[in-house]
Amino acid sequence: MSNFVAELLGTTILVLLGDGVVANVLLTKSKGNNGGWIVITAGWAFAVTVAAYCVNQFSGAHLNPAVTLGLAAIGKMPYEQIPIYLGAQLLGGILGGILVWITYYPHWSATHDAEAKRAVFCTAPAIRHPLSNLVTEIIGTFILVLGILAMTAEQNLPKIGWGTGFAPLLVGILVWAIGLSLGGPTGYAINPARDLGPRIAHFILPIPGKTHSDWGYSWIPVVGPIIGGVLGALLFAAQWK
Repeated sequence: MSNFVAELLGTTILVLLGDGVVANVLLTKSKGNNGGWIVITAGWAFAVTVAAYCVNQFSGAHLNPAVTLGLAAIGKMPYEQIPIYLGAQLLGGILGGILVWITYYPHWSATHDAEAKRAVFCTAPAIRHPLSNLVTEIIGTFILVLGILAMTAEQNLPKIGWGTGFAPLLVGILVWAIGLSLGGPTGYAINPARDLGPRIAHFILPIPGKTHSDWGYSWIPVVGPIIGGVLGALLFAAQWK
């Protein structure tokens, strides 16, 4: 499986399961309606774990431009591969959003809250304050990328025996921790493809009663995670020898 196909498939699975749990909690007459924040954060953590296990052996399961660019910043990602990874991740985000729309097709008409429908696809701040929202996304993704690199480093997770089989589970736990602890202000996008891809899907899909796709906010869950991811990788490279 090529890197492009692996990242496309992995990001599609990630968004299908991740946005899927949000749809389950927010959409009217869904079996999981009103399941709450713990269900959403757990669902996203499991989504990351499942997606990573599916494609880790092929592409390294970046599934996130912030991870790809962070690795590139410290020489762990060939620059010529960056467009391939980023293109696949964005397309996977769009496809995952479309699959969630198909899965919950009857529930869009039954749900009258237009902002809840949009929230299935992409994040929005609890309190709209652009600078604070940007900093929150930087901090969350800083922890994500630093955590991924540190937790899966040879000192903590020897490649022979534990590394390949256990790393995706650890990353899922890390994402769960970020969601529970840091997700309140912005919904913890921490992944430009996870937010922008489904936001594009929301924009193009014929969702009944939908509102605008909030393009004025859309740059924050793209720029913030990229900054945070690069900073997290640089700190790791500087301190974890």
